[in-house]
Amino acid sequence: MIEAGRRGLGRGLSALLGEVDPPGEAQVSPEGTHVSQQAPIELLRRNPDQPRRMFGEAELAELTESVRERGVLQPILVRPAPGAVGEFQIVAGERRWRAAQRAGLHVVPILVRPLDDAEVAEIGIIENVQRTDLNALEEAQGYRLLLERFGRTQEAIAKTVGKSRSHVANALRLLNLPAVVREHLEAGRLTAGHARAIAAAPDPERLARIIVDGDLSVRQAEALSRKVDEAAPEPAKPRSHLKARAKDADTQALEQDLSEALGLKVEIADRGGVGEVRVRYATLEQLDGLCQRLSGS
Repeated sequence: MIEAGRRGLGRGLSALLGEVDPPGEAQVSPEGTHVSQQAPIELLRRNPDQPRRMFGEAELAELTESVRERGVLQPILVRPAPGAVGEFQIVAGERRWRAAQRAGLHVVPILVRPLDDAEVAEIGIIENVQRTDLNALEEAQGYRLLLERFGRTQEAIAKTVGKSRSHVANALRLLNLPAVVREHLEAGRLTAGHARAIAAAPDPERLARIIVDGDLSVRQAEALSRKVDEAAPEPAKPRSHLKARAKDADTQALEQDLSEALGLKVEIADRGGVGEVRVRYATLEQLDGLCQRLSGS
């Protein structure tokens, strides 16, 4: 696990890479924790768990031209490749490595650090999230990797990447969307805001099609989701020997007070001192806000 006091990581990849001198001859830090040097490009290997899967062609072509003219100005962060003596696995900087290959470079500057698998996963997510390079699904898949393989909690992930816990929770919910909706998201036809708006809807595929065809904004998608939710039939209620009563003035006043306090519609069903309280929400953001209020976080 990455320690909170470790230099560089808490301040982001740009700060971490800025701790070394420009590449040239090999440079060893006073702590002996990293080495900056030049390495043959064929000795670098991509990380199979790299969260970023899609590389925009236009951006990559632009970077390739820059690398062709000026070289790779920022070292590629690597670690010794597991099971391959003398080779390196890319931790951060795969786009620069790809551009260097296209530009015909034979050597690239690298920054070597002895990192374990969990550190590699966290750094890969931090680099891409801080630079807004990941699409919403890639980000969510990175969080799931930290949760399932390395046992991180949502709270710990949020602190690591500098996001709120609700942001991490919302991102993870996108992985439960139907495949068709995820394809729209990956292709850029839907934004993460669109996807969150319809994630809890009864038929997110149909709503996604309406949003894409109508080029709806996120606000319009949220309104559409609320409209569908309000139109959905109430689930059948189990029969009870307790007869429903008309709500008295005290119950109605309490409903009004709770609704105003929470900003959500609240219904109280009381049957002689036994009953239930229902709180209706229309978006996942409203649900997260309610959870935070109830948990005191």
